[in-house]
Amino acid sequence: MFEMETYNIWFALALTSFAGLSTGIGSLIAFWANKTNTKLLSFSLGFSAGVMIYISFVEILPESFELLTTAHGNLGNWISLLAFFGGVLVILLIDWIVPSFENPHEMRLIEQMNEEEIKKRNLKRMGVLSAIAITIHNFPEGIATFISAYTIPDIGIPIAFAVAIHNIPEGIAVAVPIYYATQSRKKALKYSFLSGLSEPLGGILAFLILMPFLTDTLFGILFAAVAGIMVFISLDELLPGAEKYGEHHLSTYGIIAGMALMAVSLLLLH
Repeated sequence: MFEMETYNIWFALALTSFAGLSTGIGSLIAFWANKTNTKLLSFSLGFSAGVMIYISFVEILPESFELLTTAHGNLGNWISLLAFFGGVLVILLIDWIVPSFENPHEMRLIEQMNEEEIKKRNLKRMGVLSAIAITIHNFPEGIATFISAYTIPDIGIPIAFAVAIHNIPEGIAVAVPIYYATQSRKKALKYSFLSGLSEPLGGILAFLILMPFLTDTLFGILFAAVAGIMVFISLDELLPGAEKYGEHHLSTYGIIAGMALMAVSLLLLH
């Protein structure tokens, strides 16, 4: 039992680290590509949203309802609903606190960064602020990814990949202004990778703090909050980004593909 729990911790940490450090992939793409492949990005962001939304409503939230109603009867339904919207509120507050100019979720194309941001005086400051903003935003995402992977390992991999896709454009938002301000790819890569470290850090801290109190009730609350976080990320960031970057139908195809893949994989796993 102890060995299995240890394995789950390392498994969850590895997936959360992969998801967080995908900001670095975004910075590498920015250096290698002269133009953004908008069609691929639109489909990928839609796919990521489809995965997150399907898992949240079909797997994670029902698990929350089951755990909480078993422990608290009908009151458990209300606790689960409050936890779900509590997760939404966390991301809402972060988006409200972080100004939109520094908000990495206001994603831009590589060529737009080159044309527009290079004209601004303090590019390095903008890049550093973007890195700080990403760090703040990624913290609850790290909690969501880590807890999901630790408690339900079967869905940990698709969630980590969905979050990783979501993080790639954020890496571009950090790396490009720092690179054009300093002419140092090393510094741009460093800031981009460091900004993603908050995801595994958030997961580890949450686990260590909550570990002594882990009960079915707390798991149920966490599951609902995680579902709320992922649904909000999908509706507020991924889907608008997918629409902005490409054709409407491509993002829709991505959503359906993501949902279909998760539906089939969950049936096979169960």
